[in-house]
Amino acid sequence: HQPMFYFLSNLSLVDICFTSTTIPKMLVNIQTQSKVITYEGCTTQMYFFTYFGALDVFLLTMMAYDRFVAICHPLHYTVIMNPWLCGLLVLVSWILGSLNSLLETLMVLRLSCIDLEIPHFFCELKQMVQLACSDTFFNNVVLYFVTVLLGVCPLAGILYSYSKIVSCIRGMASAQGKYKAFSTCVSHLSVVSLFYCTGLGVYLSSATTHSSQSSAVTSVMYTVVTPMLNPVIYRVK
Repeated sequence: HQPMFYFLSNLSLVDICFTSTTIPKMLVNIQTQSKVITYEGCTTQMYFFTYFGALDVFLLTMMAYDRFVAICHPLHYTVIMNPWLCGLLVLVSWILGSLNSLLETLMVLRLSCIDLEIPHFFCELKQMVQLACSDTFFNNVVLYFVTVLLGVCPLAGILYSYSKIVSCIRGMASAQGKYKAFSTCVSHLSVVSLFYCTGLGVYLSSATTHSSQSSAVTSVMYTVVTPMLNPVIYRVK
C-alpha cells in the first residue's frame, strides 16, 4: 500500500493548496464586502490555480496506473512501483505543472486592455483572456491545446487503465477475489468521476450560457466542493 499512500499524501497536499488559492480571498471579500484584488495578486492566483489544477490531473492518472499494476500484475507490483519510480513520477508532475502554468500566465500578461471588472469570484484564466482588448488568437490556441493535453490525454490513460482492470477482474475465478480487486478502485473511481464531471459541467455551463453568475456558481463545485470531498471519500473507504 505504500505507493498508494504516497500518491494520496501528494493529492491531499495539492487539494489543500488548490483550495487555498481561491477560498481565503473569497471569504475576505464576503467579510469585508469588498471585491478588489491587486494586479499582482490576480496574476499570482491565476498561476497557482492552473498549477495545482494540472497537478490534480497528473496525480489521478498516476493513481489509475498504480491500481492497474496492483490488480493486473500483482506479483510484480513492488518491482514496478518502486520508490524511485513513484518519486520520479511525482517530481515530473510538479515540474510539468509549473511549466504549464508559467506558460499560460505569461501568455495572459502579454495581453493589453484587460477589463478591470472580472465577473467571477477569482481570477480565472479563460475570463482574463475573454476580457482582453488585444488579439487573443494565440492565447486561445494555447488554451485549447493545454485543455486537450491535460484533459483528454490523461482521461484516455485512466479509461485505458480501467478497461484493462475490468478485463483482469472478469478473468478471476473467485467471486471474493473480484470483489476485493474492485473495492480497491472504488475510491479512485469516485474521485475521478467527481473531478471530470464537475469540470465538464463548468465547461458546458460556460459554453451554453452567457450568464456570469451561473458560470461562477458552477465553478464553485469544481474549485471548492470537489477538492474538499476528495479526503472524505478516501477516509470513508
